[in-house]
Amino acid sequence: MSTEISAQTLTFLRRGQPVTLHNVAPDRTLLEVLREDLHCTGTKEGCGEGDCGACTVVLGEAVEGKLEYKAINSCIRLAHSVEGLAVWTVEDISAPTLGAGACSLPPEGARSGLGRPGAAASASPELHPAQEAMVQCHGSQCGFCTPGFVMSLFGMYQNTGGGKGIDRAQAQADLSGNLCRCTGYRPILDAAQQMGSLPLPAGCGVNEAETVAALRALPKKMPANPAYLRPTTLAALLQQRAAHPKAQVVAGCTDVGLWVTKMHKRFATVLDVTAARELRRVERYPHHIAIGAAVSLTEAYAALVKDRPQLKTFSQRFAGLPVRNSGTLGGNVANGSPIGDSMPLLIALGASVVLMRWDAKRGAIAHRELRLEDLYTGYRTNVMAADELLCWIKVPLPVAPEFMRVYKISKRFDDDISAVCLAIGITVQDGVVTTASIGAGGVAATPVRARQTEAALLGRPWTPDTIAKATQTLRAEFQPISDMRASATYRHTLLGNLLQRFWLESQGMQHINLETVNAATLEALA
Repeated sequence: MSTEISAQTLTFLRRGQPVTLHNVAPDRTLLEVLREDLHCTGTKEGCGEGDCGACTVVLGEAVEGKLEYKAINSCIRLAHSVEGLAVWTVEDISAPTLGAGACSLPPEGARSGLGRPGAAASASPELHPAQEAMVQCHGSQCGFCTPGFVMSLFGMYQNTGGGKGIDRAQAQADLSGNLCRCTGYRPILDAAQQMGSLPLPAGCGVNEAETVAALRALPKKMPANPAYLRPTTLAALLQQRAAHPKAQVVAGCTDVGLWVTKMHKRFATVLDVTAARELRRVERYPHHIAIGAAVSLTEAYAALVKDRPQLKTFSQRFAGLPVRNSGTLGGNVANGSPIGDSMPLLIALGASVVLMRWDAKRGAIAHRELRLEDLYTGYRTNVMAADELLCWIKVPLPVAPEFMRVYKISKRFDDDISAVCLAIGITVQDGVVTTASIGAGGVAATPVRARQTEAALLGRPWTPDTIAKATQTLRAEFQPISDMRASATYRHTLLGNLLQRFWLESQGMQHINLETVNAATLEALA
């Protein structure tokens, strides 16, 4: 794309005060703005791709009169995407020691990245409980990752009514997007559970009513010819897409952000879908739910888990929480990565996508709907026209007696990319398979439906012999490649093994599933 980059003004709320920055290019990241323009160097850059969490900050948005808090990765989040939001960095959550909005002093004091400028080594009542708990639990060593952990803890604190009721499982899930290489996770998890018992010093709390009022008072006027387009209605979004077919479309920036930080791409014009009000909803109908393209992965998976509780563990293994808070299900599907975790699941669930465009002749929105697996034509290519956007994902509601499982195989359990993702859903009546739906990722150039294997199961008795034949079919159906995550042979083997595992789980064998493994089950197996 053209490297002639325009710029525009960016305004957001920080420490209760508006912050306005001029001449911010559309492809600058939030981390760049915080560190280079505002000199808030407590927020770190580690990986530059949303994996390590050192860059974590918290965003606040007024929704129906209340603040919603989300920890996100600032290194891959485009700066203009926080227009009109509240932003908290690690410098902002302790009792004020600087003028509002200032970050003029170096934040790396003697407290290993806890974010209080010039803090002394002794305990201080001015620290936020998320920071003080890290001190008391010895949760920081080299300190580079600490600001990110503190901000994830702050987001957790705000979302649990002051850190109340946090158990180990929630602490692990909410901190899965933050990596530590020296301290170890036990003291950090201890801090997550302890912060709710610590006092909140004066000046450390968030006055939500004042913050909501301040957000509403921020200027809403857009420049005449913006380079970063963020329409607030679906019609305006589609009109802008028609007017700017070459603009880079973004949602949560969790992949496009890497194009900026790792591939050094530049974008003259960016079209952000996340402000369109209609696409920020999950709508329920008698036979399906419709998930808007601007709904975050966190909220989208919560809707899926509500109908299918067995998906909870899988939903928490999609990247880390900061990525899920930024990224959207619509963006994940439109991106079309062959190793994207959402698509195999959605294919197995029988999901469809709704593509929309602005019909200028009719002065109205036109749309078409197709099965999700039919969206893709090749590696990261799809059937969408230049003026179309993926706007909705429709997922059928479960029909008893559905048996559904989804398996993600990766080198790390948390915060990692799949080598293979396999989702399987069947119904069995009177011992015979009446429906079968299988989605696979990591085995072809696109996310795919295992049609041959589905045919090998349909109408057959649900027996070991049927599974043995279907296993051979599944292994022969795809020709995966070898890469840094796994060899082709390993992927072939995995496909068959996972189908056999699915059979065993359908027969009631649960101890083979990692989410059921604990001290009690291991002792029973000994």
